Amino acid sequence: MLLNMVKIRYADAPVFVDVASVISQYALEGEITLGASWNDGITGDSQNVGGRGRYRDQPTITYAPLIGKKFSESLMTPIPPPAIFFLIQAGWPVDFVFRICVQTINNIHNRSGAQIDRREADPEFYRLVSLLRDVQKSGAVGMRIEVGKDKKRATVFTFRAKHIVPEVLTKIRSAKRILGLNPDVREFKVVYGSTPRDDTEVAVLSRSKLEIIVEMASYIDVPEKHVAEGRTYETFISQMDVTAEFGPLITIYSDSEMSKPDDEFVAVRYRNHWFWIDDRDLKSKQMFSFLMLLFSFTESEKAYAPVVTIPTG
Repeated sequence: MLLNMVKIRYADAPVFVDVASVISQYALEGEITLGASWNDGITGDSQNVGGRGRYRDQPTITYAPLIGKKFSESLMTPIPPPAIFFLIQAGWPVDFVFRICVQTINNIHNRSGAQIDRREADPEFYRLVSLLRDVQKSGAVGMRIEVGKDKKRATVFTFRAKHIVPEVLTKIRSAKRILGLNPDVREFKVVYGSTPRDDTEVAVLSRSKLEIIVEMASYIDVPEKHVAEGRTYETFISQMDVTAEFGPLITIYSDSEMSKPDDEFVAVRYRNHWFWIDDRDLKSKQMFSFLMLLFSFTESEKAYAPVVTIPTG
């Protein structure tokens, strides 16, 4: 994951692989010998005891590159908006999830650090995620799945109105106003897209897994020499992030002097430089682990787990 982030930052072709099979071959062997001998009393007697054992474990993991249809389905397909909202329902902070997974919501733009589409986030985006985070803490948001007469499933995002303190109700009204939602409606249909059909829809243009990796790559602290030589682009520091008091989503360091980072959480060697996440940087560690979880959580339903073969004979 980290290596692909770095390679993408340098316009290098990333390589994604899938685990096709896991084969574990093991053997346990043992041998013990025991012997004794006696002489005629002049030279004495002698005994000997011996033992020998050996354990062998040779696991084999087979990787298959993701190409063609499988690549497009796994990495190029946008994350379904319902999956994003169910992460929020499960307790993940809405500001954390939206900043990673959402490109636009009701035509309100998130930050984009990709070189070809670099832009600041709309001021309303940070205001919105802050309001929704406060509402989420109060327990006033919810999700449910509805099945219509046509057997199609629809995801409904709701704001609870009962037993809510006035301060939270004010923040709910402010969030609705930013999204352009009907202030008298509590339930809104979640759809994929940049623009809602009416004031009862929440339209989410979500990112794909590859777009998320590209976005994370924009935070890498690349060497200034490489930027000056045109090997990569400079790190995008969003002034809107600073103004809204939102720090970088992840911090990835680089250095060519050290032989290897002393206290790394994960590290890779690329172009004679080490790139790593510090083990003492809890926020970046949580982000990296969340990406791994997110990619597993949003995997296609048609995906199959690798075959594990363990001989027992």
